[in-house]
Amino acid sequence: MSEFRMPSLGADMQEGTMIEWSVKPGDPVKRGDIIGVIRTEKADIDVEVWEDGIVDQLIAKPGETLPVGAVLAVIRGKGPAAPEAPPVPTEKAPPTVERMKVSPLARRTAEELGVDLAHVHGTGPQGAITKEDVEKAARPKAAPLEGMRHAIAAAMARSNREIPHYYLETRIDMDRSLKFLAAENQKRPVQDRLLNVVLLVKAVARALPEIPELNAYWIDDRLEAKPSIHVGFAISLRQGGLVIPAIHDADKKSLSELMQAIRDLITRARAGRLRSSEITDGTVTITNLGDLGVETVHGVIYPPQVALIGFGRIVESPWAENGMLGIRPVLTATLAGDHRATDGHRGAQFLTALNRLLQEPEKL
Repeated sequence: MSEFRMPSLGADMQEGTMIEWSVKPGDPVKRGDIIGVIRTEKADIDVEVWEDGIVDQLIAKPGETLPVGAVLAVIRGKGPAAPEAPPVPTEKAPPTVERMKVSPLARRTAEELGVDLAHVHGTGPQGAITKEDVEKAARPKAAPLEGMRHAIAAAMARSNREIPHYYLETRIDMDRSLKFLAAENQKRPVQDRLLNVVLLVKAVARALPEIPELNAYWIDDRLEAKPSIHVGFAISLRQGGLVIPAIHDADKKSLSELMQAIRDLITRARAGRLRSSEITDGTVTITNLGDLGVETVHGVIYPPQVALIGFGRIVESPWAENGMLGIRPVLTATLAGDHRATDGHRGAQFLTALNRLLQEPEKL
């Protein structure tokens, strides 16, 4: 037997509310399966089980608020499953998706947002499901914005209180990277085209192995370097607030896979469908405010991480190279580092590696 406990889904999370279970006693589960939804101050999070087994007991009741570490369920090791009871007949089965009236646009929207059409109430002619119905069903049943701001404030206050930040910045000529993207996107259909940010994420992920102290946690007064590179990607929510889900193994993904992962995270974050592992696994964070017109970003490290990389807007600037002066698209990249874990010398080496990688985008 093993106990499934309330996970810590944020630097300052102290408790969570069990919203619903997606399993019942006797159900087999595999590592990574979503077994329920927990509400935090930031959002409703799909929580995953971390081992194979069979659900023995569901201890936490829906609506119950419990502290981090409280036992929510008991999972027993795999064994012979008890025979299932025959289904109890009902007077009327719920309509299947095939029998529903769904517009083609609504069906595509449901696929993009991960919405189960069987749970959508149609408001169109004769009960048909419309695009608006799907979008309404996808809206997150998130905690109030006040709660999210409180959680962000607590994490950032802890960061400023405990972490001795140092800041570095460098200007990067993006001419080669942008020309590479333009040529690459000419070969792709519109829906598969790459955005500038995908090169930035991949370059960060490729630079981190050269300075592994930045891909780490600071826990119990010591540095814990992480073997995997899970890049936290800051996403602003339409209703306000911020979440930082992780792109797992970003260094191992191709540019196409990274672009798909980024689009998927943004869609699910704004629909309130993030997984607990995406919230807890980030080993370093990227924040990109270039699309908002910001040129330089000095971020605050999200504990227990020890680094945050910020990117601003690409601007046309005078640039001298080999004695020649011209105009180039220039990006300002910043590093916020934890001085307990690294110093300015190592931080500068990271930014140098980042610059070098963005000068050879075809190798990313």
